[in-house]
Amino acid sequence: MPDLEFKSPVAHGPISTPDGAVTVEDETVTAKIVVRAAVGTAAAADLAVPYGQSRLRADGTLVCGTRPDEWTLFAAVGRAAEVAASVNTEGFVNVIDITHGRAMMRVSGRKATDLLAKVCNIDLADDMTPDGAVFSGSVAKVTCDLLRSDRAGEPSYLISCERSFGDYLFAALGDACTEFGAILPVGLDIH
Repeated sequence: MPDLEFKSPVAHGPISTPDGAVTVEDETVTAKIVVRAAVGTAAAADLAVPYGQSRLRADGTLVCGTRPDEWTLFAAVGRAAEVAASVNTEGFVNVIDITHGRAMMRVSGRKATDLLAKVCNIDLADDMTPDGAVFSGSVAKVTCDLLRSDRAGEPSYLISCERSFGDYLFAALGDACTEFGAILPVGLDIH
């Protein structure tokens, strides 16, 4: 079977405020692998990231403790098969490539937390969701998995949702950016 061309559900490019205080970017092409592994399996021992936390591996794979006994692995574009194959599947272990099934975007910048506070039901204070925190919540009324993954000393959040909500969520985040001075691309509107 031929490889399918990857197409993001997000129809627009990045959105940024003129001063760079906040940026919203589509990162749907990121490889996304979900691993569910019972306690005592080699996979659980190898992943070893507690629920609610994350760790960057030497190979560049980001391992997130998404739920009890469940991890989401994020890797560079095109590495999904390699990352999935690297998981030891002995015992009660399930490995699923969800790259094509989930949209993902990144909200970054010194006003990223302020922007998300407008549309998210989670307390994003540093002591509640520090850099590396993994959590789930509603963002613009869409159930999402979030990871705080700071960049260059500024807050940055990866937000993943079901693919079908990707374009709407990107537009909703873009709309929230307008309060901070962003100009939306033509055609990006939720009103």
